[in-house]
Amino acid sequence: MSEIGPRVDVVVSTRDRAVRVCALLDALRAQELAREAFTVTVVDNGSHDATPSVLAQAARDGRLDLRVVHRARGDGPAHGRDAGWRAGAAPLVAFTDDDCRPEPGWLAALVEAARARPAALLAGRTDPDPAELHRLSPTARTQAVLQAGPWFPTCNIAYPRALLERVGGFDLRYGWGGEDTDLAWRAQAAGAPVAWVGGARVLHAVEDLGTLGALRLAGRWSGAMRAFAAHPQLRRSTLHHGVFWRRAHRDLVLAAAGLALAPRLAPAVALTLPWLQGARRRLWLTGGSARHMPLLLVVDAIEVAAVVRGGVRYRVAVV
Repeated sequence: MSEIGPRVDVVVSTRDRAVRVCALLDALRAQELAREAFTVTVVDNGSHDATPSVLAQAARDGRLDLRVVHRARGDGPAHGRDAGWRAGAAPLVAFTDDDCRPEPGWLAALVEAARARPAALLAGRTDPDPAELHRLSPTARTQAVLQAGPWFPTCNIAYPRALLERVGGFDLRYGWGGEDTDLAWRAQAAGAPVAWVGGARVLHAVEDLGTLGALRLAGRWSGAMRAFAAHPQLRRSTLHHGVFWRRAHRDLVLAAAGLALAPRLAPAVALTLPWLQGARRRLWLTGGSARHMPLLLVVDAIEVAAVVRGGVRYRVAVV
């Protein structure tokens, strides 16, 4: 370590998000950590939009120590992130995402935490971007991380390079989702402590996916269930009643049972109330209305089907 702290590799995996990448690079240029103290590696996973030209211009302008890795195929974020950290040499590797804007003190806070706990996995705070809260809707996607674990998303996390090398980096069998959680739990199994760095804050985009996008997202979670099969402690610490991935899944199963029993046992219709109450709360939080209720029902049903499919594939009881 030097006087300014450990040199840091910032790693980002991206695909077809040229505008978002511009905002991310601006946020990295504004970091309070000395420019010579960190590098940025962006892995472009076969983008078809203006992302390659945006990255080329950013590399030419010299305001960041920027390395661009081009991959012809978009095999998923595990491949991009793994290629990114392996391209560098810094003792600390900080991950964020292409739909995020780290605040100016982000890297400095991670460096300070790494000085205090050099062997630890460092988890930082993530909040929905206040500038985009007007985009909240029942079909929007964002991220909030207010504590260390249990999911450890790569929108805001840092690892000692030695730890990544020890556990072998990301598991490339993951397609979309779950690879970041799996990596963190393998790191803990290898003896790494976890440190919460609340001062290392990242703002996550609020992106309205639209109806079709929300439905597609709900159906993409099958592969992420591999993490539950690999890490029994993750199952024990996160699953509701030991089997349900989300509380809404439990409530949907109860509602389905209630509707099935209602023709013969009228009071069973009360089993639909937990899902209805939960859906109303979700709509209130996202600015939705009663007209969005059928959409939530379909999204939850598709998500449950995807999770069950993944559970069958990886032989783990999860709904």
